[in-house]
Amino acid sequence: MQFNEIIGHDDTKRALTRAVQTNHLAHAQLFDGPPGSANLALALAFATFINCENRQALPDGLADSCGRCPSCTKMNKLVHPDLSIIFPVAGSKVTSETFMADWRKFVAKHPYRVLDEWLAAISIKQGNIPVEEARELMGKLSLKAYEGEYKIVLIWCAENLHTATANALLKLLEEPPARTLFLLVTNQSDKLLITILSRTQRVAVQAFSDDEVAMHLRQHLNLPEKRAREMAYLADGNLSEAIRLSEEEPEQKDGEPGSDRHAWFAEWMRFCYRQDLIALVKQADGFDALGKEKQRGLLDYSLNLCRDLFLWKHGVNELLRLPAEERTFVENFGKVLEPEHLEHMVGNLNEAVFHIERNVRAKMVMMDLSLTFSSLIRNGK
Repeated sequence: MQFNEIIGHDDTKRALTRAVQTNHLAHAQLFDGPPGSANLALALAFATFINCENRQALPDGLADSCGRCPSCTKMNKLVHPDLSIIFPVAGSKVTSETFMADWRKFVAKHPYRVLDEWLAAISIKQGNIPVEEARELMGKLSLKAYEGEYKIVLIWCAENLHTATANALLKLLEEPPARTLFLLVTNQSDKLLITILSRTQRVAVQAFSDDEVAMHLRQHLNLPEKRAREMAYLADGNLSEAIRLSEEEPEQKDGEPGSDRHAWFAEWMRFCYRQDLIALVKQADGFDALGKEKQRGLLDYSLNLCRDLFLWKHGVNELLRLPAEERTFVENFGKVLEPEHLEHMVGNLNEAVFHIERNVRAKMVMMDLSLTFSSLIRNGK
């Protein structure tokens, strides 16, 4: 992994590379970011840069690993002998080494993965990092680096450290072996022991912006601009979720119900506003004919738009993430609704998602929503 493969985060990249170049490396760093952020990607790129044999200076104060030397080649495959990787597994005696081949394939797809995806990939319901990992790690760190300047320990989803494991790790952080770096990656730093937090240097990783998510989807998945922007809006900065949505939800053909989510939602609200029952029944029929994933996608979009309607009603326009067309709709449609009506709509939409996931007839769910929304909009006029 190289820094240039990660969209955005230039300030964080500069800070990390400058620490290496000036030899001011903290022995333990905590890459703290929300799910689907670049925290793991940045940690991997940082580890690659540290032991790169031919670091490259780039414009604007940036730098990167060469990507070609033996160290970079091995890091790219996650097989470098001086890199130890620890992640959640099942059981008290099983360690990460058992699942290392699976984890390499898992991350090779893209490095923005979340814990739920990993647990599903190895068919377990709950994972933790057992104390056996700490015991094995102590043995590994007692040896000198094989090839690189540093031995690097990367702990993914560090919030899942077992209490005994965390206490054992604490001893290593207090008295780290020479030329050893710890890179902890977490989505929930509040679950880590205070003593571990106090011994790590936090690297705050921000969520991706909608533009960055859309750019990644266009460049790596060849999504059209409109669809990439739509997936970015639904994912709300979670790149892993955006990729999942793009891959699992087949693109709808033009003219198919819901092929343009915004147009579908706007038309739905117009029918509700006019209380056009014939049109609402036809729309419910079209919704019923869609697959469950597409139905869920339409409801998710509706939830997001209601959130933006709520923000607009409260005058928090700077938090709106909508492009111009949707923003104009929000400003016009918001005039006929009060915040309490939007709260009811969000509750009804969440209930509809619950019913759809449990195989309630989609036409009934849609008609119930339509009649409820018609009444709310009439009362909000």
